[in-house]
Amino acid sequence: MQVMKWSVIALAVAAGSTQMAVASSQSESKGFLEDSTFNIFNRALYHNRDYRHGASNATPNGKQTGYFEEFGLGIRLLAESGFTQGTVGVGVDAHSLSSIKLDTGRGRTRGFDQFAADGEGRPEDTQTEVGGAIKFRVSDTVLKYGNQMTGSPVFSTDDSRILPEVATGTLLTSNEIEGLELTAGRFTAMSSQTQTTRDDFGLKSANILGASYSFTDNFSGAIHRSDIEDHFKKTYVNLNYNLPITDEQALNFDFNGYKTTDDGRALSGASDNKIWSLAAAYSMGAHTLTLAHQRSSGDNGYNYGIDGGGTIWLSNSVQVSDFNSEDERSWQARYDLNMATYGVPGLSFMTRYITGDNVDRGVGLSEGKEHELDMEAKYVIQEGPAKDLSLRLRNAIQRTNFSRDTNDFRIIVEYPLSVL
Repeated sequence: MQVMKWSVIALAVAAGSTQMAVASSQSESKGFLEDSTFNIFNRALYHNRDYRHGASNATPNGKQTGYFEEFGLGIRLLAESGFTQGTVGVGVDAHSLSSIKLDTGRGRTRGFDQFAADGEGRPEDTQTEVGGAIKFRVSDTVLKYGNQMTGSPVFSTDDSRILPEVATGTLLTSNEIEGLELTAGRFTAMSSQTQTTRDDFGLKSANILGASYSFTDNFSGAIHRSDIEDHFKKTYVNLNYNLPITDEQALNFDFNGYKTTDDGRALSGASDNKIWSLAAAYSMGAHTLTLAHQRSSGDNGYNYGIDGGGTIWLSNSVQVSDFNSEDERSWQARYDLNMATYGVPGLSFMTRYITGDNVDRGVGLSEGKEHELDMEAKYVIQEGPAKDLSLRLRNAIQRTNFSRDTNDFRIIVEYPLSVL
């Protein structure tokens, strides 16, 4: 890993030293107000899950049900200033995240999916949290401190419900050399998708480092490292290669891998895991066929969550299952169809089937197996007053012999509005 890390940086420095000086992002700043944006993002999500055979679904009042159903609206106000002019630019970001319960009840809620629950297990009708961050920019390097959504492979906030997770901390992102992005950060709090508190994860600290480099227009690599205090340490690597065949055809290969070891008090449990996935996607016009293989090894499965619910950048992490159990091997076949080629721009379909086996269930237990079938349809309005309004239908059927069987159905409506 160390050899790869230094080779990436060395190549980037060599490439940068041969380039002529160009204007930086900060030198082209128009000003604090002039570059400001204000966006409103609306997401309505209807979600139901049926845990087959009456599987346990504990609620805060001690009752259990094998089914939950929730319907809510999330409204995000996102304001981002530009940077002041000069050598050091200064700016601020602010957000307001609100959720509104449209339909659910004490017998149909889990209390941790879309809405927080009170002591009697009833979902809250409304919730709102506000946050902000201050940012500084020198040349093409930005330092940001405060509340923010993150997208690092080793620290990634989840955005799969009506509202996103939000992290609190410092993130440094540098793009001084063309093709090379360096990141470093320290985070000390994380709020979930249902709570309005600053930190309901119990995160002590998370330190992250990362480097991503585009060797060519078609070949890129990345390495990232994290240290989640008293939980675990992770190393992540990625290689992505795109092979153009014709104007209408291309072949893409994507490799992702994690190595995790526990740290300190190991509050997330013992961690000794290596997991990787390799996907090959062949695209021909409107059609894309993807085949993927994922494999886990070590003394336990891949562990994540305290470092963000999105910190699993693997091919077989899908709608219900992540196929990341101890010693699990899984295979995926996926088909995507873009209907723009057939005269319906904005309409797309996807279906995939994943099967996993070889799960170590412990001494005396049989081999664990699972499989999942996902189907999705999405339409995005292309023009007019409702431009960018999207409707997405998602359905998953998952079956397993070592956890809960699950039928999962979602209707997602999203409407982004750009005010400034």
